[in-house]
Amino acid sequence: MALPPRSEDAGQGQHEAASLLKGEEEERTFPWQKKEEEKAVAPEAAPEPVSPDKEEKEVFPSPSVVSPAPPPKPPISGASLTPPVRPETPTAPPPPPPSPFITEKKRFLGGKGWLLGVIILLLALGGGAFWYFSHRSSGEEERVVELTYWGLWEPPAVMEGVIAEFEKTHPGVKINYEQQSITDYRLRLQNALASGRGPDIFRFHNTWLPMFKGGLSPLPQSVVAQIGLETDFYPVGLEAVKAGSNFYGVPLMVDTLALFYNKDILTAANASVPKTWDEFRQTAYQLTQRDEAGRIMVAGAALGAASNVDHWSDILGLMMLQNEVNLAGPYDEIAKQAFDFFMVFSREDKVWDETLPASTMAFAGNKLAFYFGPSWRIISLRELNPNLNFGVAPVPQLPQIPGQEKPVSWASFWVEGVSAKSQQQSLAFEFLAYLAQNETLERIFQAGSQVHYIGALYPRKSLAPTLKNDPLLGPFLEQASYAKSWYLCSRTLDNGINDTIRKYFEDAINRSLSGGDPQLETTVSQGVASVSGKYGL
Repeated sequence: MALPPRSEDAGQGQHEAASLLKGEEEERTFPWQKKEEEKAVAPEAAPEPVSPDKEEKEVFPSPSVVSPAPPPKPPISGASLTPPVRPETPTAPPPPPPSPFITEKKRFLGGKGWLLGVIILLLALGGGAFWYFSHRSSGEEERVVELTYWGLWEPPAVMEGVIAEFEKTHPGVKINYEQQSITDYRLRLQNALASGRGPDIFRFHNTWLPMFKGGLSPLPQSVVAQIGLETDFYPVGLEAVKAGSNFYGVPLMVDTLALFYNKDILTAANASVPKTWDEFRQTAYQLTQRDEAGRIMVAGAALGAASNVDHWSDILGLMMLQNEVNLAGPYDEIAKQAFDFFMVFSREDKVWDETLPASTMAFAGNKLAFYFGPSWRIISLRELNPNLNFGVAPVPQLPQIPGQEKPVSWASFWVEGVSAKSQQQSLAFEFLAYLAQNETLERIFQAGSQVHYIGALYPRKSLAPTLKNDPLLGPFLEQASYAKSWYLCSRTLDNGINDTIRKYFEDAINRSLSGGDPQLETTVSQGVASVSGKYGL
């Protein structure tokens, strides 16, 4: 494939973009590819899934009620109730007082002392009753119901405020929030749920429903209606939690893949932010800086490799979805076109190679012009380089036919569900409905912004205007309405659907970099089919 046109050959780039505008939309191909006839290849036996890769780094019993001590036994019949008379001696001490359990009331109280005794007894009983009922009304004697909530990214400081407010309006309820580590989280969670010791509420990735359907309780229809799940949440959020006619979770956030760009590098080259993939390729080539030996000093774009391109699988999945590839396979010619375009940046244009540092590090170090990542990468970049001058834009698209625009973006996010083994499902769903309210989501966002640099992006369409003008967060939410997702999400570390499918594509990328056939139509297609069969996709 020829290198993209330089600035003096801009007309050729425009011609390539225009060539995509065909009458039938299903005939669209990437502007830099020529449509080839589909090839039928006899399938081989599906390989065993390769071990996944790794990236960077009951009701609680009521408190037991202590029974009051039994009354003392009366004196044994025949025993003298009168204290023994001691011999009178000058040095003998005075006799001890009568036993308080003496039954001769006249001796204990004397005369009309019985009335005083009754009064004292009533006062004692009244005081005890007052103490009991006052403490009972204050909750000390009430039964405390506890819910365990496993979260992932938000530390307790982010969640404690909204949890305290819920507990305040629900006396006798205690929410135990536990922040988990992402390492082996999916396996630990499923093992805990299977053993009956798992949390009542837990967070899971938007692609994990096939692995968790048996461990999740479906949302009551009343909760679905109460929170407006089918009307106010983004379509990609609904798809993540729906199976059949039931919903098995509530999205409390959304996130999409966006284009990060280095403002200083673009300004120095008088370059603008690209909106189409053809523009992106030309600009990435223009911004790449090399030394005399041809080594890349400043990379134009981090694409075309798996070893050092963070979120490479999300980028590849995005390109395939934009080119209308059926990601469930089998992979045909249009899948190969999208795959080849991903590879062209390192294989032909050489604006990126495997000798460079990981793309996040390269971008933070002002050594990369274009970088793809989700919104939480803003936190990573601010921590790595607080002075980094960067912007965010929606991902490039294929040229759109006027009036028939079908932009596609990529989403990867987390949702909350209720364990099917929880003994407090009604209360757990009530708590989730509370968390999904606009006011609660805004409080979580503000608390997250104080702990991190940003909070979790809103999953509700009605809240999008509050961040529309945010220069960094606005583009992510702008794409949420047309975002799609599939089992090529990075950084889930699930040792399951995503990691296994990603491994098949990673091997294809490495074969391509070595000059070989990526085997999309054979090895990759058959591998993905085996994973789909295993999880019932």
